[in-house]
Order: sequence, then structure tokens, then C-alpha cells
Amino acid sequence: MNTERGTRAVRIANCSGYFGDRITAAKEMVEGGPIDFLTGDWLAELTMLILWKQRRRNSEAGYASTFLTQMEQVLGTCIDRGIKVVTNAGGLNPAGCAEKVREIATRLGLSVNVAHVDGDDLMSRIDGLRPHLNHLDTGAPFTVDPVSANAYLGGWGIVSALDSGADIVVCPRVTDASVIVGPAAWWWGWDRTDWDRLAGAVAAGHVIECGSQATGGNFAFFQEIPDLSKPLAFPLAEVDQDGSCVITKHPDTGGTVSVGTVTAQLLYEIGAPGYLNPDVVTRMDTISLSQEGPDRVRMSGARGEPAPDTTKVCINFEGGFRNRMTFCLTGPNQKAKADWITEQLFTRLGGRDRFAECDVRFVEAPSDARTQEQATGRLHVTVKDPDERKVGRAFSSAAAELALSSIPGFFTTTPPGEAQPYGVYWPALVPSSDVAHVAVLHDGKRVAITPSPTGPAASPAVAPPVAPKIAARALESGHELGERFGARSGDKGGNANVGVWAREDADYVWLAEWLTVDRFKQLVSDSAVHEIRRYELPNLRALNFVLVGYLGEGVASTTAFDTQAKGLGEFLRSRRV
Repeated sequence: MNTERGTRAVRIANCSGYFGDRITAAKEMVEGGPIDFLTGDWLAELTMLILWKQRRRNSEAGYASTFLTQMEQVLGTCIDRGIKVVTNAGGLNPAGCAEKVREIATRLGLSVNVAHVDGDDLMSRIDGLRPHLNHLDTGAPFTVDPVSANAYLGGWGIVSALDSGADIVVCPRVTDASVIVGPAAWWWGWDRTDWDRLAGAVAAGHVIECGSQATGGNFAFFQEIPDLSKPLAFPLAEVDQDGSCVITKHPDTGGTVSVGTVTAQLLYEIGAPGYLNPDVVTRMDTISLSQEGPDRVRMSGARGEPAPDTTKVCINFEGGFRNRMTFCLTGPNQKAKADWITEQLFTRLGGRDRFAECDVRFVEAPSDARTQEQATGRLHVTVKDPDERKVGRAFSSAAAELALSSIPGFFTTTPPGEAQPYGVYWPALVPSSDVAHVAVLHDGKRVAITPSPTGPAASPAVAPPVAPKIAARALESGHELGERFGARSGDKGGNANVGVWAREDADYVWLAEWLTVDRFKQLVSDSAVHEIRRYELPNLRALNFVLVGYLGEGVASTTAFDTQAKGLGEFLRSRRV
């Protein structure tokens, strides 16, 4: 591979979109066709909390162990073919994960250069950083004691490791896109102020880092996938010297790569059009997509702006304990039944004020439905408190003890259970200069990585796009939005985002006029109490809505029905005009 470096587009493959993704994906990508880099993303906000719990039980843990299983399967082939591996599976213990890779190499009789990236862990300096750690969305001061605090690192530590000859680079909490940015910047020898090129690589990374979501996973128009019996392929990006790329997949694999699948993934878990990364601000409203051939989508035109002078921090702390009981309400009078159970339960428990937090949700079902299950509503009662005893058996047993003295047809979905601990996610910003980003080379040498420059500004200046000047094609009254429009939704801490896109210019013109924040709140009624930020991306024929605080304090803490807002976009598509 090294003899071809810088002479053609670099082929960067993905083999993981989360901790728990398909274990055979690395082997599929290594053996399915030519690639230069094998990358993967293992770290969601929730994953950092999971890894902390692992490390609390075992100080040598704290990384994504499934990555090591994949290395057992493909390390020999990667070394033989010159395929380099860049991963963020190091989690809270990148040094430990890197050492495990060396042990695998020794056991397989391989000579492998393994480096790792460090410096994201801010726990030892947390008190000195507190003035910077106000909540990113609410502005609340940070006053609790965290269990983890990790700054999002960029891709230049990866570049330094690759410069040293590393075959494997194990990273901690770098940004999801950084595992693609680093290889692309190294391959082409980019400068730190190559804003447009870096922006293109961030966009490529954003598309492929979630694995098969780029090839038809979670795709609104999934029925267009040619053969639904085949497992969806994992994607790869062919990144060119100017930062443009082709998103594709190996031949004769499942799924599809289309302008639609790439659009959907570009909209996934973003906020404002200026998508912040430690190395560059990528303007998502400048990207152009075109179908270059079967399963080949060209992504070009990305503009970049100078890197921000801050970087995001993922903080987790222990929130306390929680428990939930769900009561089933069959047939008639469901609301009255829910009201009576609620009154009985909290009278028995000593009132709602006894708990730090209570969440009571009544979900009605049509009482005249064809089957009992379809005619049964639900009453979800969730309690939280720092005191495990209050929300443990004292709560769930009180619910079960109503069985013969409450509503007709009383039953619950589960027997009484113990309380479970939960964590709280806290996003914040710190100055990039306060983060000691380091590349630790195979021989133990530590190379300090300075923060990315914050200027000079991009030239020419990035101009906001404008909608097409054509007549709108309205969706007829009574029709579902999903008949013409796709959507993808997801979580970003306590916020949710919903990206909605059209396939034709005339449909987008109507969508941009019709789907206002007020109308969104009408269609998604439980969003009405939240701040909603609306952004237009006419280059993608898309709108993006950010629902601030929709998921409370993050996925580990939320009492929402859809804890990661993955189905919210499909719900919006089901609404009628």
C-alpha cells in the first residue's frame, strides 16, 4: 500500500458503527475487496458509561473487547496486505487495548507496529476545569463529581502515529469522523489549514462511521433495497486529494448505496449546518451528492471553516437509581383505570414527593380492537431517587400488591424488580489548549499534538445556499409525509434531531415553506414544550430539526419511550397533511 500512497484515492473501510455491531464485519471488509484502511466506531456517549462500569470491576478493562475478537480474525491478513487499522475501541483504556493487540500479534507470530492516542481523559484535572464545564445546552454550572470526562480529540494524533510507521492506531474518545480524517490527511499529506479537504474527510467519516446505515440500514425507503434477504454491507469511502469522495461498498454484498442512503446519514445526529470537529468546521450545507454508478455516490463541494478554539467534552456521572412498573389497561375506561391505579399506588407509597423524580405515562389503545393485546393500553410509572431502597422493592412490590384490590383485569408486564443504577450525560466545552492530545508510538515515545489552528478563514468565504427558484409541488391533504419525504432521527445527549429530506426540488420547496417549527410541534405533539431549532440545507433538499432536551439528561437517564429517538423520524413521516 505505501508505494501507492498519494497516487490514487485512499480506500477507507468501516467495520463497526457501535459497541455490539456485527462481529464478522472486519473480516467481510478485509476479504471482500481492496482497502487501505480498516476503521470503526465503538463509542457512543452511553458506551463511555458502560466502559467505566467495566473498568470499575476490572482496572485492566475499559475498552471495546469485540475489537480484539475482530483483530484475532483479520490481523494477519491486514499485515500481509498492508492494510492499516485505526479504531476508537480504546475507550477509557487505549494503552491497555493497544497492549492486547500486541499480545494477539505475538500469539499469531506477527511483527506489528501498534501505537495509541491519549490525552482525552480530563478526570485528573476536573476541578480546575469546572469554570468551563457549564452545560452546553442549558448553561447550568457543573457541580457534581463525575465518573468519566473525556474530550473529543481530532485526527492529527492519528496522523502522527501513522507517520511513525504504525500498522494499528488505537484511539480513545476521538470524534467519530476522526478515524477517517486521520488516514485521509496522512495519505495525502494535507496541511492543518486545508479546510475544504479536511471538511470533505469529516463528511466522509460522518457517512461511514455508523456502518451499514450508509448502505440501507434505518433507511426510510428500505423497500428499494434490491435483496432484503442479504445482510447489509458495511461501507467504504474512496477519498481523493481534494477531499471529495465516493461512498460505496464491496461488490456482490447486501444493501444499496444511493443518494438517498447517503443523504439520510449526512442528516443523522447533526445540529447547525456548521458541523464542529476539533480539526475543522464542516459546512454541511455545501455538500453536493450525485449517483456516479451502481452503489457509488460521489460527495463533493464540502467547504470548511477554521477549527473552533474549543472542543466538546463527554461527561458522565452517577444519577442514582430508577425503577419502572407498567400496568396493562384492557378494554373500556382506560383513562379512568389509569387514574385510579396512579392514585392507589402513590397513596400507598406516601406521595410523589417522596421520590426525586416521578414520570407517569398513559398510552391509550382502541378498546374495540380485534385482539386483547391490541385493545390494551399501558400505564408506565417510573421513579428515580438517590436512595436505592425507595425505588427498589418498596416501589415495585407496592405496585404488585394492588393486584386484587384495583382495576378490573389488573396485570403488569413484569414481576416486581430491584432498582437499577443510572448515569447522567453532561455535555460541555473546554478550550482546546487545555487538552493534552498525545500520540504514543510503538517504542513508547510520546508526541505532543498541538491544537488545530483557528485561522485564517476559508477563502473564498463560505456563502449560505439558497433554495431552488421553482414552483412548489404540494402534498395533497390527507396524505402521509412519508409518501414523498424521507427522515432520519437520533440522539445527541439529551437532544434529539430529525432530518427530513425530499427527492425532488419542487417537493423540497414545498417542504421548506410548509414544515415550520410550529407545524412540527403540531405533528409531534410531545415536542411542543421543547425548544426546537430548525435549519435548512437546500443542497441536500433537507430540513434539520433539533429538539433541545427532548431526551432529558441523555439515553442512560431518560424515561422517554424511544430512548434514542431512533423512531421519531418515522413517526413524523406517518403524520398526515
